[in-house]
Amino acid sequence: MAGWNADTAAGPLGSGAVTLVEGSSFCISSANGDIHPEYPQGVFHEDTRILSRWNLTVNGQPLEPLAATTKEPYRALFAGRVPRPDGYADSPLIVERLREVGAGILEQITIRNYSPAAVECVVALKIEADFADLFEVKEARNQRRWEEIRAPEGDSLTIRATWQDISKGVLVSASGAEVGPEVLTYRAVVPPHGEWSTALTVVPTEDGADPIAPIIRPAAGELSPRDARRQEWVARIPVLQMGNRSIERTLRRSYDDLGALRIEDPGHPDRIVVAAGAPWFMALFGRDSLWASLMALPVDPSLAMGTIQTLADRQGTVVDPLSEEEPGKILHEVRLDVSSGLALGGKSAYYGSVDATPLFVALLGEVSRWGFAAETIAALLPHVDRALEWIRNYGDKDGDGFVEYQRLNDRGLVNQGWKDSWDGINFADGTLAEPPIALCEVQAYVYSAYLGRAWMAYDVGNAALAAEFRDRAARLKQQFNEQFWLPERGYYAIALDKDKRPVDACASNMGQCLLFGLIDEDKAQLMAERLMSPEMFSGWGVRTLATDMGAYNPASYHNGSVWPHDNAIIAAGLMRYGFVEQAQRISTALLEAAEYTEGRLPELFCGFSREHFEEPVPYPTACSPQAWAATTPIQLVKSLMGYYPDVALGGLWMDPALPASYGDLHITNAPMAGGRITIDISGSDATVHGLPQGMEFRHGTRPWAVDLVAQAKPRRKV
Repeated sequence: MAGWNADTAAGPLGSGAVTLVEGSSFCISSANGDIHPEYPQGVFHEDTRILSRWNLTVNGQPLEPLAATTKEPYRALFAGRVPRPDGYADSPLIVERLREVGAGILEQITIRNYSPAAVECVVALKIEADFADLFEVKEARNQRRWEEIRAPEGDSLTIRATWQDISKGVLVSASGAEVGPEVLTYRAVVPPHGEWSTALTVVPTEDGADPIAPIIRPAAGELSPRDARRQEWVARIPVLQMGNRSIERTLRRSYDDLGALRIEDPGHPDRIVVAAGAPWFMALFGRDSLWASLMALPVDPSLAMGTIQTLADRQGTVVDPLSEEEPGKILHEVRLDVSSGLALGGKSAYYGSVDATPLFVALLGEVSRWGFAAETIAALLPHVDRALEWIRNYGDKDGDGFVEYQRLNDRGLVNQGWKDSWDGINFADGTLAEPPIALCEVQAYVYSAYLGRAWMAYDVGNAALAAEFRDRAARLKQQFNEQFWLPERGYYAIALDKDKRPVDACASNMGQCLLFGLIDEDKAQLMAERLMSPEMFSGWGVRTLATDMGAYNPASYHNGSVWPHDNAIIAAGLMRYGFVEQAQRISTALLEAAEYTEGRLPELFCGFSREHFEEPVPYPTACSPQAWAATTPIQLVKSLMGYYPDVALGGLWMDPALPASYGDLHITNAPMAGGRITIDISGSDATVHGLPQGMEFRHGTRPWAVDLVAQAKPRRKV
């Protein structure tokens, strides 16, 4: 995951932790709904913990958890019971907590009495707000001490805090409660076979004073703002029906999670971007947001454009060793709060990513084929060219043709590709590779960036620039296949180290190179066989590292685990090279794995063999929901559909290869070039209705950028 570091990994969230997310706000609580400051739990808004304790007791007793159901990504229902004072097991008092996350939380508490006698209840909520930065909570190093004022007034409690010249605040509203400085108390009599209910809200305040955005409980029959936002999202995305109901449920869950992970660009509220994932990465990330929005193109292409435009606005302009910013470089992560000095690099934006910059260009090359206005693409070309200059001047500092990384300070990430844990890049014997390191998949992203720029140049009639980048791509492909291929092993090195030695571990990274066409045809068969070998394929997906490697550990973050997004990219690449059956195996395995987590794929799971464990083994601190895991099912099905448009070429290409077990597929309201289309697939047959004027449905494979560049003639002059 972007921003992860083995030295600063999040600890356990607490037994049965429940995570809710809505935009830049999220809530993590224990199984009974309580929030404890000793765990990495709380209600967070814009990277600040505005609620660190939220403990409910009834007659002095905490609730015994019974169930917790996430109804939507931002809403959960907790059920618990009140322990009996006489020690008997069964209790007649059942408590439900319906919680909704927005800019704070709205919580409805209901006590149901299943006894024939009325019960007197003292309902108490203990409250704390430490205003800790997300990183302080995540890493259990909250050391700042705020000067705090607690002000009960009527049925509300305001907590204000200052630290240096920073002010924070939170407002707790509890109609009907006795409000003290630390505890809210209700005294209720619950009638026999009856119930008692109340509602509370907790919202952050601006500079410790006025509420930022009050959470109002909607009247009966009205939608909450979160529901309205979700309804607006649902109205604009495809409606899907699939013969296989389990896969359909997984795809619908992906749509819901993707909707909840959308955040606004503060400088441009009309732009929506994809946050990396909950709980710790509800912010814009270069690599994660680019990949997630690319995989989500069939659902909402505007997410990709919003992500690209927002990253372009924050493109590097100066050399700053602390944040690792460099001219033309695309950032790694953005943090929102004033205490973002605790983040990597000590600033609100950290640039320690070697792959975000070429991915930025490569993604725009793909997005440009989805029908965005020519002037929208043209406005981004200066950013594209600055990114390509970064590749030449800073990414390839030694001028050997490959892009390498080496951190610029001792606080940054040691490894700066997607496997960014400290031990993520190693030789077959387990020895760590030393930087500067040139990762194999990064060269594939650069190759795609060159081809994308060449095609965009042809598109506006600049044949000389197009030829320059076409030739760069060809040289890179030849050089890569000469230096990264390990003929005696039948696979590609994961990287070149500081001495230009091939790092010979068998890792999943090479599989991503397939998607971008960097692999020579005569080597693809051996590589595909290795990816699907028992050492690499666990039965649930391709492992990050083969079992016969020295650093293999099925319960590690990057050295033997299975990452859904990695597999989705590999499956798409296998389809490109004609390995349909292998792509189907990966897709089916992952979609079956999702059945064990209620249709939601986690960020990663352990790499134990399916033969040894009949269910995927969870990785303890995996993010969920997480952006590129949420978009993985979308990408898997898109790949098997062979679903690729090129509006400028006037076509929508499709070459379905969905396994029979998936059943027929019917999609309506699918976005396409400003219109909406309907897609029906049965077996290898596909029909499309409603294509915009000037577009045709074409059965087969859309021309790849490399083929277009080879055959291109300038289409218009500017």
